[in-house]
Amino acid sequence: MAAGQQLLGNSETIDLQQQVARLQALLEASRHVHSTIQEREVLEQVLRIVVRELEMAGAAFPGTGLSYGEEPKSGRAPLPTWPLQDRDGHAMTELVVLPPGGRALTLYEADFLEGLALQAAVALENARNHKRNIEFARLQQDLDAARRIQRSLLPQDPPAISGYSLGFRCDTCYEVGGDYIDIVEQPDGSVLLAVADVAGKGLASAIVSISFRAAFRGMAVTGMPLDELAHRMNEHHWAEGEEARRRYVTAIFLRLHPESGAMEVVNAGHNAGFLVAPSGPPRQFSAVGTPLGLFPGMTYTSQLDSFTPGSRLLFYTDGLTEVFRGDEEFGTERLLYEFCTCQCAKADGILDALWAVLADFAAGSPQGDDMTALALCRAASEASG
Repeated sequence: MAAGQQLLGNSETIDLQQQVARLQALLEASRHVHSTIQEREVLEQVLRIVVRELEMAGAAFPGTGLSYGEEPKSGRAPLPTWPLQDRDGHAMTELVVLPPGGRALTLYEADFLEGLALQAAVALENARNHKRNIEFARLQQDLDAARRIQRSLLPQDPPAISGYSLGFRCDTCYEVGGDYIDIVEQPDGSVLLAVADVAGKGLASAIVSISFRAAFRGMAVTGMPLDELAHRMNEHHWAEGEEARRRYVTAIFLRLHPESGAMEVVNAGHNAGFLVAPSGPPRQFSAVGTPLGLFPGMTYTSQLDSFTPGSRLLFYTDGLTEVFRGDEEFGTERLLYEFCTCQCAKADGILDALWAVLADFAAGSPQGDDMTALALCRAASEASG
Protein backbone atom coordinates (compact mmCIF):
# COMPACT_ATOMS: atom_id res chain seq x y z
CA MET A 1 0.00 0.00 0.00
CA ALA A 2 2.77 2.40 0.90
CA ALA A 3 4.64 1.47 -2.29
CA GLY A 4 1.49 2.19 -4.31
CA GLN A 5 1.10 5.60 -2.67
CA GLN A 6 4.76 6.36 -3.35
CA LEU A 7 4.30 5.38 -7.04
CA LEU A 8 1.23 7.62 -7.30
CA GLY A 9 3.16 10.48 -5.70
CA ASN A 10 6.02 10.07 -8.15
CA SER A 11 3.52 10.12 -11.06
CA GLU A 12 1.95 13.33 -9.78
CA THR A 13 5.42 14.86 -9.44
CA ILE A 14 6.27 13.93 -13.03
CA ASP A 15 2.96 15.40 -14.30
CA LEU A 16 3.58 18.60 -12.36
CA GLN A 17 7.11 18.82 -13.73
CA GLN A 18 5.76 18.36 -17.25
CA GLN A 19 3.20 21.10 -16.72
CA VAL A 20 5.86 23.46 -15.37
CA ALA A 21 8.09 22.65 -18.34
CA ARG A 22 5.21 23.27 -20.74
CA LEU A 23 4.39 26.60 -19.12
CA GLN A 24 8.02 27.65 -19.20
CA ALA A 25 8.22 26.73 -22.88
CA LEU A 26 5.02 28.63 -23.60
CA LEU A 27 6.24 31.69 -21.69
CA GLU A 28 9.49 31.65 -23.63
CA ALA A 29 7.57 31.30 -26.89
CA SER A 30 5.28 34.18 -25.85
CA ARG A 31 8.31 36.34 -25.10
CA HIS A 32 9.58 35.79 -28.64
CA VAL A 33 6.18 36.44 -30.19
CA HIS A 34 5.74 39.70 -28.26
CA SER A 35 9.32 40.85 -28.92
CA THR A 36 8.32 42.73 -32.07
CA ILE A 37 5.58 45.17 -33.12
CA GLN A 38 5.88 44.34 -36.81
CA GLU A 39 2.97 42.23 -38.07
CA ARG A 40 5.05 40.08 -40.44
CA GLU A 41 7.72 39.42 -37.81
CA VAL A 42 5.06 38.29 -35.29
CA LEU A 43 3.77 35.68 -37.72
CA GLU A 44 7.27 34.58 -38.71
CA GLN A 45 8.21 34.09 -35.05
CA VAL A 46 5.17 31.88 -34.52
CA LEU A 47 6.00 29.70 -37.52
CA ARG A 48 9.61 29.26 -36.40
CA ILE A 49 8.50 28.24 -32.89
CA VAL A 50 6.05 25.68 -34.25
CA VAL A 51 8.62 24.02 -36.50
CA ARG A 52 11.76 24.38 -34.38
CA GLU A 53 10.42 23.98 -30.85
CA LEU A 54 7.59 21.54 -31.45
CA GLU A 55 9.40 19.87 -34.33
CA MET A 56 6.40 20.00 -36.63
CA ALA A 57 7.02 19.25 -40.31
CA GLY A 58 5.66 22.63 -41.36
CA ALA A 59 3.34 25.49 -40.51
CA ALA A 60 1.70 28.35 -42.41
CA PHE A 61 -0.67 31.30 -42.23
CA PRO A 62 -2.82 30.85 -45.37
CA GLY A 63 -3.50 34.01 -47.33
CA THR A 64 -0.40 35.80 -46.03
CA GLY A 65 2.19 33.99 -48.14
CA LEU A 66 4.04 32.99 -44.97
CA SER A 67 5.05 29.40 -44.26
CA TYR A 68 7.93 27.58 -42.61
CA GLY A 69 9.25 24.08 -43.20
CA GLU A 70 7.11 21.87 -45.40
CA GLU A 71 4.11 23.82 -46.60
CA PRO A 72 0.87 22.35 -45.22
CA LYS A 73 -1.51 21.31 -48.02
CA SER A 74 -5.07 20.18 -47.72
CA GLY A 75 -5.43 16.41 -48.02
CA ARG A 76 -8.04 13.90 -47.15
CA ALA A 77 -7.73 14.50 -43.43
CA PRO A 78 -8.13 18.10 -42.22
CA LEU A 79 -4.95 19.67 -40.85
CA PRO A 80 -4.83 21.02 -37.29
CA THR A 81 -5.88 24.69 -37.43
CA TRP A 82 -6.07 27.45 -34.82
CA PRO A 83 -7.83 30.76 -35.63
CA LEU A 84 -6.25 34.01 -34.48
CA GLN A 85 -9.04 36.34 -33.37
CA ASP A 86 -8.97 39.95 -32.15
CA ARG A 87 -10.57 41.12 -28.90
CA ASP A 88 -13.94 41.46 -30.63
CA GLY A 89 -13.85 37.90 -31.92
CA HIS A 90 -13.10 38.81 -35.53
CA ALA A 91 -10.80 36.43 -37.40
CA MET A 92 -7.45 37.95 -38.38
CA THR A 93 -5.78 34.85 -39.80
CA GLU A 94 -5.33 31.18 -38.88
CA LEU A 95 -2.40 28.95 -38.03
CA VAL A 96 -2.23 25.66 -39.95
CA VAL A 97 0.18 22.97 -38.72
CA LEU A 98 1.55 19.90 -40.50
CA PRO A 99 2.56 17.20 -37.94
CA PRO A 100 5.53 15.00 -38.87
CA GLY A 101 4.50 11.95 -40.86
CA GLY A 102 0.90 13.09 -40.80
CA ARG A 103 0.43 11.73 -37.29
CA ALA A 104 -2.06 13.08 -34.79
CA LEU A 105 -0.91 15.72 -32.34
CA THR A 106 -0.22 14.72 -28.77
CA LEU A 107 -2.23 16.35 -26.01
CA TYR A 108 0.87 18.34 -25.00
CA GLU A 109 1.39 19.62 -28.56
CA ALA A 110 -2.26 20.57 -29.03
CA ASP A 111 -2.33 22.36 -25.69
CA PHE A 112 0.89 24.22 -26.48
CA LEU A 113 -0.36 25.28 -29.91
CA GLU A 114 -3.63 26.56 -28.46
CA GLY A 115 -1.75 28.72 -25.96
CA LEU A 116 0.65 29.90 -28.65
CA ALA A 117 -2.26 30.86 -30.93
CA LEU A 118 -3.83 32.93 -28.15
CA GLN A 119 -0.57 34.79 -27.53
CA ALA A 120 0.00 35.24 -31.27
CA ALA A 121 -3.48 36.76 -31.65
CA VAL A 122 -2.74 39.35 -28.95
CA ALA A 123 0.65 40.16 -30.46
CA LEU A 124 -0.81 40.41 -33.97
CA GLU A 125 -3.59 42.76 -32.89
CA ASN A 126 -1.07 44.90 -31.01
CA ALA A 127 1.12 45.04 -34.11
CA ARG A 128 -1.82 46.11 -36.27
CA ASN A 129 -2.87 48.73 -33.74
CA HIS A 130 0.70 50.03 -33.65
CA LYS A 131 0.72 50.30 -37.43
CA ARG A 132 -2.59 52.16 -37.40
CA ASN A 133 -1.30 54.51 -34.71
CA ILE A 134 1.78 55.31 -36.79
CA GLU A 135 -0.37 55.92 -39.86
CA PHE A 136 -2.72 58.12 -37.84
CA ALA A 137 0.19 60.12 -36.42
CA ARG A 138 1.60 60.61 -39.91
CA LEU A 139 -1.82 61.70 -41.18
CA GLN A 140 -2.20 64.08 -38.25
CA GLN A 141 1.19 65.62 -39.05
CA ASP A 142 0.10 66.11 -42.65
CA LEU A 143 -3.18 67.69 -41.56
CA ASP A 144 -1.38 69.99 -39.11
CA ALA A 145 0.94 71.08 -41.92
CA ALA A 146 -2.05 71.59 -44.23
CA ARG A 147 -3.74 73.69 -41.54
CA ARG A 148 -0.67 75.91 -41.20
CA ILE A 149 -0.44 76.29 -44.97
CA GLN A 150 -4.12 77.17 -45.29
CA ARG A 151 -3.84 79.71 -42.47
CA SER A 152 -0.85 81.25 -44.22
CA LEU A 153 -2.99 81.77 -47.34
CA LEU A 154 -5.36 84.07 -45.48
CA PRO A 155 -4.64 87.78 -46.00
CA GLN A 156 -1.48 88.31 -43.96
CA ASP A 157 -1.13 92.06 -44.40
CA PRO A 158 -4.53 93.59 -45.24
CA PRO A 159 -4.34 97.08 -46.71
CA ALA A 160 -4.82 99.97 -44.30
CA ILE A 161 -7.74 101.94 -45.73
CA SER A 162 -7.89 105.49 -44.45
CA GLY A 163 -11.15 106.16 -42.61
CA TYR A 164 -12.09 102.47 -42.49
CA SER A 165 -11.47 99.51 -40.21
CA LEU A 166 -11.34 96.03 -41.72
CA GLY A 167 -11.32 92.71 -39.90
CA PHE A 168 -11.89 89.07 -40.62
CA ARG A 169 -12.00 85.78 -38.77
CA CYS A 170 -11.91 82.19 -40.00
CA ASP A 171 -12.30 79.12 -37.77
CA THR A 172 -12.39 75.74 -39.46
CA CYS A 173 -14.55 72.89 -38.18
CA TYR A 174 -11.74 70.37 -38.72
CA GLU A 175 -8.01 70.84 -39.25
CA VAL A 176 -8.69 72.41 -42.65
CA GLY A 177 -11.86 73.70 -44.24
CA GLY A 178 -13.58 75.01 -47.32
CA ASP A 179 -14.19 78.63 -46.33
CA TYR A 180 -12.21 81.26 -48.20
CA ILE A 181 -11.62 84.95 -47.61
CA ASP A 182 -9.45 87.41 -49.52
CA ILE A 183 -8.63 91.10 -49.89
CA VAL A 184 -7.02 92.33 -53.12
CA GLU A 185 -6.02 95.88 -53.96
CA GLN A 186 -7.07 96.89 -57.47
CA PRO A 187 -5.15 98.84 -60.12
CA ASP A 188 -7.60 101.78 -59.91
CA GLY A 189 -7.14 102.16 -56.14
CA SER A 190 -10.28 100.27 -55.18
CA VAL A 191 -10.26 97.23 -52.91
CA LEU A 192 -11.78 93.87 -53.82
CA LEU A 193 -13.12 91.74 -50.94
CA ALA A 194 -14.31 88.14 -51.26
CA VAL A 195 -15.90 85.61 -48.91
CA ALA A 196 -16.60 82.14 -50.29
CA ASP A 197 -17.73 78.74 -49.04
CA VAL A 198 -16.93 75.47 -50.79
CA ALA A 199 -19.65 72.84 -50.42
CA GLY A 200 -18.77 70.33 -47.72
CA LYS A 201 -16.09 70.37 -45.04
CA GLY A 202 -12.65 68.97 -44.43
CA LEU A 203 -9.71 68.16 -46.67
CA ALA A 204 -11.53 67.82 -50.00
CA SER A 205 -13.19 71.22 -49.59
CA ALA A 206 -9.88 72.74 -48.49
CA ILE A 207 -8.17 71.54 -51.68
CA VAL A 208 -10.94 73.09 -53.78
CA SER A 209 -10.72 76.36 -51.84
CA ILE A 210 -6.99 76.61 -52.61
CA SER A 211 -7.70 76.03 -56.31
CA PHE A 212 -10.42 78.68 -56.09
CA ARG A 213 -7.96 81.10 -54.49
CA ALA A 214 -5.43 80.67 -57.29
CA ALA A 215 -8.06 81.34 -59.98
CA PHE A 216 -9.57 84.28 -58.09
CA ARG A 217 -6.22 85.97 -57.50
CA GLY A 218 -5.24 85.53 -61.13
CA MET A 219 -8.44 87.23 -62.29
CA ALA A 220 -8.79 89.81 -59.52
CA VAL A 221 -5.59 91.71 -60.33
CA THR A 222 -6.90 92.50 -63.83
CA GLY A 223 -9.53 94.83 -62.40
CA MET A 224 -12.31 93.34 -64.55
CA PRO A 225 -15.94 94.16 -63.59
CA LEU A 226 -17.34 92.01 -60.81
CA ASP A 227 -20.10 90.49 -62.93
CA GLU A 228 -17.51 89.39 -65.48
CA LEU A 229 -15.21 88.08 -62.74
CA ALA A 230 -18.04 85.98 -61.27
CA HIS A 231 -18.90 84.62 -64.73
CA ARG A 232 -15.30 83.63 -65.42
CA MET A 233 -14.90 82.05 -61.99
CA ASN A 234 -18.02 80.00 -62.67
CA GLU A 235 -16.70 78.81 -66.03
CA HIS A 236 -13.30 78.03 -64.56
CA HIS A 237 -14.76 75.96 -61.72
CA TRP A 238 -17.10 74.09 -64.07
CA ALA A 239 -14.18 73.24 -66.35
CA GLU A 240 -12.28 71.69 -63.42
CA GLY A 241 -14.32 68.50 -63.83
CA GLU A 242 -16.96 66.41 -62.13
CA GLU A 243 -15.33 66.20 -58.70
CA ALA A 244 -14.90 69.98 -58.53
CA ARG A 245 -18.53 70.50 -59.58
CA ARG A 246 -19.65 68.46 -56.62
CA ARG A 247 -17.76 70.98 -54.50
CA TYR A 248 -19.44 74.05 -55.97
CA VAL A 249 -18.66 77.41 -54.36
CA THR A 250 -20.96 80.10 -53.01
CA ALA A 251 -19.26 83.49 -53.00
CA ILE A 252 -19.91 87.17 -52.43
CA PHE A 253 -17.63 89.82 -53.92
CA LEU A 254 -17.36 93.51 -53.05
CA ARG A 255 -15.43 96.25 -54.84
CA LEU A 256 -15.08 99.36 -52.68
CA HIS A 257 -13.85 102.77 -53.77
CA PRO A 258 -12.73 104.09 -50.37
CA GLU A 259 -12.68 107.82 -51.11
CA SER A 260 -16.17 108.07 -52.56
CA GLY A 261 -17.67 105.13 -50.69
CA ALA A 262 -19.06 103.74 -53.94
CA MET A 263 -19.46 99.98 -53.77
CA GLU A 264 -20.36 97.17 -56.11
CA VAL A 265 -21.48 93.71 -54.92
CA VAL A 266 -22.03 90.40 -56.68
CA ASN A 267 -23.58 87.54 -54.73
CA ALA A 268 -23.15 84.12 -56.35
CA GLY A 269 -25.48 81.90 -54.34
CA HIS A 270 -24.01 83.02 -51.01
CA ASN A 271 -25.54 84.17 -47.72
CA ALA A 272 -26.85 87.70 -47.96
CA GLY A 273 -24.36 90.33 -46.83
CA PHE A 274 -25.48 93.04 -44.39
CA LEU A 275 -24.99 96.78 -44.84
CA VAL A 276 -26.03 98.94 -41.89
CA ALA A 277 -26.01 102.72 -42.34
CA PRO A 278 -26.51 105.39 -39.63
CA SER A 279 -29.98 106.06 -41.00
CA GLY A 280 -32.50 103.80 -42.64
CA PRO A 281 -33.11 100.07 -42.26
CA PRO A 282 -30.35 97.49 -42.78
CA ARG A 283 -29.83 96.44 -46.38
CA GLN A 284 -29.01 92.93 -47.56
CA PHE A 285 -27.19 91.78 -50.67
CA SER A 286 -29.08 88.65 -51.59
CA ALA A 287 -27.96 86.15 -54.21
CA VAL A 288 -28.34 87.30 -57.81
CA GLY A 289 -26.85 84.16 -59.32
CA THR A 290 -26.20 80.47 -58.77
CA PRO A 291 -23.17 79.11 -56.89
CA LEU A 292 -19.98 79.01 -58.92
CA GLY A 293 -19.34 75.77 -60.78
CA LEU A 294 -22.89 74.48 -60.43
CA PHE A 295 -23.99 75.18 -64.03
CA PRO A 296 -22.03 76.42 -67.04
CA GLY A 297 -22.81 79.63 -68.90
CA MET A 298 -24.26 81.52 -65.93
CA THR A 299 -24.31 85.31 -65.83
CA TYR A 300 -24.29 87.53 -62.75
CA THR A 301 -25.54 91.01 -61.94
CA SER A 302 -23.81 93.68 -59.87
CA GLN A 303 -25.63 95.54 -57.12
CA LEU A 304 -24.53 99.15 -56.63
CA ASP A 305 -24.70 100.98 -53.32
CA SER A 306 -22.91 103.60 -51.23
CA PHE A 307 -20.81 103.00 -48.13
CA THR A 308 -21.53 106.24 -46.28
CA PRO A 309 -19.64 107.44 -43.18
CA GLY A 310 -20.73 105.55 -40.05
CA SER A 311 -21.78 102.48 -42.03
CA ARG A 312 -20.76 98.92 -41.31
CA LEU A 313 -20.84 95.76 -43.45
CA LEU A 314 -20.74 92.05 -42.70
CA PHE A 315 -20.06 89.15 -45.07
CA TYR A 316 -20.16 85.67 -43.52
CA THR A 317 -20.52 81.96 -44.24
CA ASP A 318 -23.41 79.81 -43.05
CA GLY A 319 -21.33 78.36 -40.23
CA LEU A 320 -22.36 81.43 -38.21
CA THR A 321 -26.11 81.16 -38.74
CA GLU A 322 -26.12 77.35 -38.41
CA VAL A 323 -24.83 77.26 -34.84
CA PHE A 324 -27.21 75.13 -32.79
CA ARG A 325 -28.30 74.91 -29.20
CA GLY A 326 -30.12 71.59 -29.12
CA ASP A 327 -32.58 71.81 -32.00
CA GLU A 328 -32.63 75.62 -32.00
CA GLU A 329 -30.65 77.37 -34.74
CA PHE A 330 -28.98 80.75 -34.23
CA GLY A 331 -30.27 81.93 -37.60
CA THR A 332 -29.92 84.97 -39.83
CA GLU A 333 -32.25 87.25 -37.86
CA ARG A 334 -30.24 86.84 -34.64
CA LEU A 335 -26.99 87.47 -36.49
CA LEU A 336 -28.33 90.64 -38.08
CA TYR A 337 -29.69 91.87 -34.74
CA GLU A 338 -26.39 91.28 -32.93
CA PHE A 339 -24.48 92.97 -35.75
CA CYS A 340 -26.78 96.01 -35.77
CA THR A 341 -26.81 96.47 -32.01
CA CYS A 342 -23.11 95.82 -31.34
CA GLN A 343 -21.61 98.87 -29.64
CA CYS A 344 -18.10 98.34 -31.01
CA ALA A 345 -16.98 100.83 -33.62
CA LYS A 346 -14.10 98.80 -35.02
CA ALA A 347 -14.36 95.73 -37.24
CA ASP A 348 -12.22 93.44 -35.08
CA GLY A 349 -14.23 94.32 -31.99
CA ILE A 350 -17.48 93.56 -33.78
CA LEU A 351 -16.24 90.13 -34.82
CA ASP A 352 -15.01 89.37 -31.30
CA ALA A 353 -18.44 90.31 -29.94
CA LEU A 354 -20.24 88.15 -32.51
CA TRP A 355 -18.03 85.14 -31.75
CA ALA A 356 -18.71 85.59 -28.03
CA VAL A 357 -22.47 85.65 -28.64
CA LEU A 358 -22.24 82.54 -30.83
CA ALA A 359 -20.19 80.68 -28.23
CA ASP A 360 -22.68 81.60 -25.52
CA PHE A 361 -25.58 80.43 -27.70
CA ALA A 362 -23.87 77.11 -28.51
CA ALA A 363 -23.42 76.47 -24.76
CA GLY A 364 -20.45 74.18 -25.30
CA SER A 365 -21.83 72.27 -28.29
CA PRO A 366 -19.11 71.28 -30.77
CA GLN A 367 -18.61 73.44 -33.85
CA GLY A 368 -20.55 71.93 -36.73
CA ASP A 369 -19.24 73.89 -39.71
CA ASP A 370 -16.49 76.25 -40.80
CA MET A 371 -17.11 79.77 -39.50
CA THR A 372 -15.84 82.77 -41.45
CA ALA A 373 -16.78 86.45 -41.42
CA LEU A 374 -15.45 89.75 -42.73
CA ALA A 375 -16.46 93.08 -41.24
CA LEU A 376 -15.87 96.52 -42.72
CA CYS A 377 -16.61 99.77 -40.90
CA ARG A 378 -16.36 103.38 -42.04
CA ALA A 379 -15.69 106.05 -39.46
CA ALA A 380 -18.49 108.53 -38.89
CA SER A 381 -16.10 111.35 -39.83
CA GLU A 382 -12.56 111.61 -41.12
CA ALA A 383 -11.45 112.93 -37.75
CA SER A 384 -12.65 109.83 -35.91
CA GLY A 385 -11.06 107.46 -38.46
